[in-house]
Amino acid sequence: MGKNALYLSDICDNGAETVVGNSNPAIKGISADSRLIKPGFLFAALPGEITDGQRFIADAVTHGAAAILAAKGTRLPPNATHLPLITSMDPRQSLAIFASRYYPIQPVISAAVTGTNGKTSVAWFTKRLWSALGYKAASIGTLGVDADSNVLSPTGGLTTADPVTLHQTLQNLATSGINAVIIEASSHGLDQRRLDGVRLKAGAFTNLSRDHLDYHKNMCSYRAAKRRLFDQLLPHGAAAVLHRDTEEYDEWKNISQNRGLEIISYGKARTDLELINVKPLKKGQKLTVRLINNVYEISVPITGIFQAENILCAIGLVLACGEKAERIAAAASKLTTPIGRLELVATLENNASIYVDYAHTPAALESALTALRARTKNKLHLIFGCGGNRDTGKRQEMGKIANKLADEIIISDDNPRNEDSKFIRLQIAAHCPNAIDIGNRTEAINTAIERLSSDDILIIAGKGHESLQIVGNTSSECNDRDIVQAALPRVRSKI
Repeated sequence: MGKNALYLSDICDNGAETVVGNSNPAIKGISADSRLIKPGFLFAALPGEITDGQRFIADAVTHGAAAILAAKGTRLPPNATHLPLITSMDPRQSLAIFASRYYPIQPVISAAVTGTNGKTSVAWFTKRLWSALGYKAASIGTLGVDADSNVLSPTGGLTTADPVTLHQTLQNLATSGINAVIIEASSHGLDQRRLDGVRLKAGAFTNLSRDHLDYHKNMCSYRAAKRRLFDQLLPHGAAAVLHRDTEEYDEWKNISQNRGLEIISYGKARTDLELINVKPLKKGQKLTVRLINNVYEISVPITGIFQAENILCAIGLVLACGEKAERIAAAASKLTTPIGRLELVATLENNASIYVDYAHTPAALESALTALRARTKNKLHLIFGCGGNRDTGKRQEMGKIANKLADEIIISDDNPRNEDSKFIRLQIAAHCPNAIDIGNRTEAINTAIERLSSDDILIIAGKGHESLQIVGNTSSECNDRDIVQAALPRVRSKI
């Protein structure tokens, strides 16, 4: 519970809601899942894509709900008319604000990053920069909660947790001594108001390209969801760290300036944080960067120009939250590769290299292949697929990119969910006709590794850090990194 004695009037007082009923019950918890309701809880009956939470009000009441939050126009079922009903034009936003009042303690420094690609890497780098600089830091996102403490706060498998879990996590982090946190802000999370109520000092934007159109329906809505971090959530005086090398930069810069945000730009030219040069190293790269007025050279064991840009973005967030450029530059040399983000997982005796990456969008796949093409002395091999029950338009785009940039391609399954996996692979194969079709991911990885010649590079794309394969309603163990390690003894004996 947020406090020892917290009443409905303590969390519902911003004028955006209408309360029907005179009682002011003690609130002992909050949830939008009727199955989790216990006596004294507030139940948020939220409208959803598949079903409406109003259907579960009666169930929540039987579990002991003390109050109901719902959309304007909601009528309580007969067994709930004795309870206070809070109605809102935006019940998702109200839920987030209620959660922030129920769990009011947050780390001193909170920042968020949004964008189609790069969020996890930026969060990883930001958290590690803070840690290297002496902060007790944490990141919240796709990889879960990564904290310099013993806090265990799962995000439920979401990039951006539901607002109750998020605010509870922030309070747990703060009370355990965490003083700086970076949050991945997904388009779903922003659109569904999950970050509302978080007291942000800075927000960053990486890039925007096609993704999640199964949810947003069009790029205009997708863009608006991402932009919400800057046109609604960041408070006056906070900082907006914006990627100048994007089409959105000028518009989002103007929006941010009009809201009184400090602008920190990053990118390849004419920026506050400038990527002057990238020199590939045997393992990693040497970055020459200008941070405000001074030039620094930073060597990192991390591959890809896009990761160099993500490092600059992280530097911008740490700078925006009060650190000095020279200290950040020194700390940056301690950065490591994020799990499953163009991660070198094996090198064979014939000098062939194997990378695992999370690329599951056209732009991310192109960036990863381009980065490794520059390092490939012989052939570039690729394993990838596309998720089921997701934006189908990505399949042809990713097939074309694979066909253009990879020498050897295996199309395999990547969470087909409730779609026919063979059909998904055929849709991709139509645009890379020379690809091999191997649905079983373990077999695909084993086959690709056995085909590697001297100085080849293999990238296994799509799942990255993930450890499960979702087929139908069943999830089974499937970790690309583990599959590679299991194959190495057999392959090495043949070299």
